[in-house]
Formats: sequence, C-alpha cells, structure tokens
Amino acid sequence: MEATLAKNTYANAWLRNPGFDLMFIVGLAVIAIASGFIVVARPELFGFILFLDLWLLGYHHVISTYTRLCFDKESFKEHRFVLFVLPILVFTCVAGLGIGVGLWTITSIYLYWQWFHYTRQSWGISQGYRRKTGEKLNENELLLKATFYLLPLWGILYRSWQAPDKFIGAELVVIPTPEWLVDIVGLLAVGTILVWGFQRFRSHQQGKLIGVHTLYMISHFSVFYVGYVYIEDITYGWLTINIWHNAQYILFVWLFNNKRYQKGIDPKARFLSRISQNKNRWLYMVICLSLTTVVYSSIDSLQNVIYAIGIPSLVLVYQSLNFHHYIVDSIIWKMRKPQMKKTLGLS
Repeated sequence: MEATLAKNTYANAWLRNPGFDLMFIVGLAVIAIASGFIVVARPELFGFILFLDLWLLGYHHVISTYTRLCFDKESFKEHRFVLFVLPILVFTCVAGLGIGVGLWTITSIYLYWQWFHYTRQSWGISQGYRRKTGEKLNENELLLKATFYLLPLWGILYRSWQAPDKFIGAELVVIPTPEWLVDIVGLLAVGTILVWGFQRFRSHQQGKLIGVHTLYMISHFSVFYVGYVYIEDITYGWLTINIWHNAQYILFVWLFNNKRYQKGIDPKARFLSRISQNKNRWLYMVICLSLTTVVYSSIDSLQNVIYAIGIPSLVLVYQSLNFHHYIVDSIIWKMRKPQMKKTLGLS
C-alpha cells in the first residue's frame, strides 16, 4: 500500500519529465552555486563569468518575456499597455530618480527589488510543483510559507546589516538593520526548515512524500543560503542567485510555450507555436539569443546618443528594462490564473 502511495505521488509530479525537471531543479542550482564558489576562489574570473551570465542568461531572460507578450496576435492585443505605455512610465521614474537624486537610488532599489523578484519567482515555481500532484499536502499552510520565505528574508537582512557601500561596482545605500534582528530571523529560518524537514520525513515514512516538490524546496534553500548568507561578498553572492534565477526563467518560459502548443502549429500563432515544438527547441533558443544580441548591442551602440540627451549612464536604461520586466512578470506568471493551470496541468 505504501509503495502504491509513493508511486502515485511521483506519477504526475514532474512539470515536464524527469530529465528536464532534474536539470531544472538540481542542475541549475549546482551550476549557480559552483559559479559562486569559483569567483570566491578565483576573483579574477568574476568578469568573465559575469559576461557569460549577462549575455547568455540575463539579457536573454528579459527578452524571453516578450514571447509571452507579443510573439502572437492575441498576446500582442492583450498586452499593448505593458508593451508601449509601461516602459515609458518606468523609464521616466528611473531617470527621474537617477538624475534628480543620484544613481545610488537605482542600485539600492535594484538590490531589494531583485531579491523580492527572485523570491517570488521561486515561490511560483514551487507552487507549480506542489499543485502538479493534484493533492494537498498535510501541512500547515502558514508554516510552509514561513519556511519558504524566512531564509530569503534572513539573507536580505544580512546583506543590509553588512551595509556594503558598493554593489556590482556601483554606489549602494542599504536599509539600516540591527544585528539582533538578523540573528532572530536566522534562528527562525533554521527552526522552520528543521520542522519542515521532520514533517517531510514523516511523510516519507507514510509513503506520502511529494518528492519533486521537496527536492525543489531543498534547491531553493541551498541557493538562497549560499547567495545571500554563506558568500560574504554581496556581488559574488548576487552572481550565484542571478545565474540560477535567469536560467530558471529561460527554461520555464520555454516549457510554458512548449506545453501551450503541444498539439502542434496554431494558425493564430504560427511563428511562436512553430519554434516552440520539441523538434525546434534549439531554433527557439537561437531566435531568442539573436533578439537579445540585437536589442542589447543596439543599446550599447547608442551610448553617445544617450549621454548627449542628458542621461548620465546606461545603467538607467538597463535597469528600466529590468524593472519593467519585474512588473510584467508579476502580471503574466501567476500560477492561479486559469491559463497557467490549464497549460501546465495544475490542480
């Protein structure tokens, strides 16, 4: 009986299949953490690894968002505001802060917003794995959320307590944070994880362990701990979690598009549905990377023009793209939306 229960909890637990999901959960976490350890041990490699992260993952993951916004007519009509109006509003706010107050404001906002964005993306993915089984976990919902969020909260409080004056080479101002608060949240984070681990162990003994969701939670804890607590340097730690987040996003967007058009070419979205087929996955990646190269190379080439019209730094342009991306993601990737549930097969 227990073997049957265990088999059932795994049967529909994968978002795609064991090979894809294990790479998505374990492989990406290992790559990200290893990258962080490499730059700690060999700081001279930071520039090279950052270059690869930005051009193969970071810029690419921002451009991937547009496959959900404008690669088919229906999405284009639905998202015209976020495509044409929202970017202007975001850039106006970013430029106003950067020019009117100082570039440090943009760096500081980025530190906290990217932390929230990374945490929320991870929560959404964890919920995807949790709902994929079609079963409710026999756990306290509040405790599960506390377990998930307390460790990232500990991490950002720890970075704030460190109070570094530079982040990715730019001036930074953090929220003043007392050491006692960091310690209390850290103890709570460790405590909730231990309770959660005991509950999952009991579920395993009863043959009811949702193993894939458990594995994802472990990867979440590992990356956030290494990125925000274990690695002392704030920029090296950021690189770790940034690689993980970017790679996650790219694969998840491809997965969504692939499942959305798994029945074949859609006459209403011929281009996107065609490149999203299994046999065309490399074409999909090449097209996205090509668009990334064109867009970001064009921005770089306009550097002198940007300076000439009074914008003091390309940082304002890049961060406007990032912040726009954060807002759009909060709109289009909610797991509770009917389209998300239907496409990913969630309960």
